[in-house]
Amino acid sequence: MLWIMKFSWFVSAAMVMVVLFPSLQSFPPAEAIRSSNLDSYLRFQGQIASSGALDRFSFRKAPPFRNAGGCGSVVGESYVCDPSLVHVAITLDMEYLRGSIAAVHSILQHSRCPESVFFHFLVSETSLESLVRSTFPELKLKVYYFDPERVRSLISTSVRQALEEPLNYARNYLAGMLEPCVRRVIYLDSDLVVVDDISKLWTTNLGDKTIGAPEYCHANFTKYFTSNFWSDRSLYATFAGRKPCYFNTGVMVIDLAKWRRLGYTKRIERWMEIQKTNRIYELGSLPPFLLVFAGEVAPIEHRWNQHGLGGDNVRGSCRNLHPGPVSLLHWSGSGKPWLRLDSRKPCPLDSLWAPYDLHGHST
Repeated sequence: MLWIMKFSWFVSAAMVMVVLFPSLQSFPPAEAIRSSNLDSYLRFQGQIASSGALDRFSFRKAPPFRNAGGCGSVVGESYVCDPSLVHVAITLDMEYLRGSIAAVHSILQHSRCPESVFFHFLVSETSLESLVRSTFPELKLKVYYFDPERVRSLISTSVRQALEEPLNYARNYLAGMLEPCVRRVIYLDSDLVVVDDISKLWTTNLGDKTIGAPEYCHANFTKYFTSNFWSDRSLYATFAGRKPCYFNTGVMVIDLAKWRRLGYTKRIERWMEIQKTNRIYELGSLPPFLLVFAGEVAPIEHRWNQHGLGGDNVRGSCRNLHPGPVSLLHWSGSGKPWLRLDSRKPCPLDSLWAPYDLHGHST
């Protein structure tokens, strides 16, 4: 408690920065090191869900969110194809359920046209749909079942077991899962909150690129692949003619029409097949995206992915805000705000996530 009091002044300052001086740039990616403690906790939460204890994860019903003037309204049975909609895709599972609910809540709260946001939830556990609908009764949504067996044979061991979960790879299949009329989607991880109008991200100009994301060209790109990769010219030549930079796949704007036309799912799967025999990376679902898209990404302002707030993948240490605008706060890394808040050992910036938490026991 004393520690928290000592940092109270910093929390207040951080919140003022976000509201009055949105000026945050992103951190370099956290080092990927195996964290058995977090993985064990998340597996335990999954066991709770599978044993029929879903009712323990109750959430308060969110207030209704209405469109402002000029937003219009979406009606009709085929509203998923309405061209005025903003499409957002998020995975939904018991391990990060609390984070997903908070992410949705934050998007609605900051959107000028919340009734015009359509959510596409990717799940491997279909019982979660009723929970989301009871929390957001008026939410426009569709749930898509992602069969874990679809990718299980393609997944190789990673530096952290949580990175091996099949649902992490569902983003690779969005173009085939969503309706053909959905030509663009924003993909978001579950451990983030949006503190700006999501429509600003939606209207990003991708130019001739298939995906857009904040890039971090100061990061050491070579560390995302093993010596097996960098010693084989037939492999690293894939970057010939490109200037590859690291980007975090937890926040992406995707041109689904172009993805479908150019067959990017097969290209990603091909690299996963190579990984099974050559061991060219250690970081789960991220490297195949880098192999296919790095150097071919439409750059988005860093304000849309202030990532790394979860610290590194062992200690989940606290991170400070960096100067620069902020529209999205991302707790990538092992330190998740709901776990730290529940343990009464929060980091100062976890207070910026707490207002969006709808968990039944939160205050």
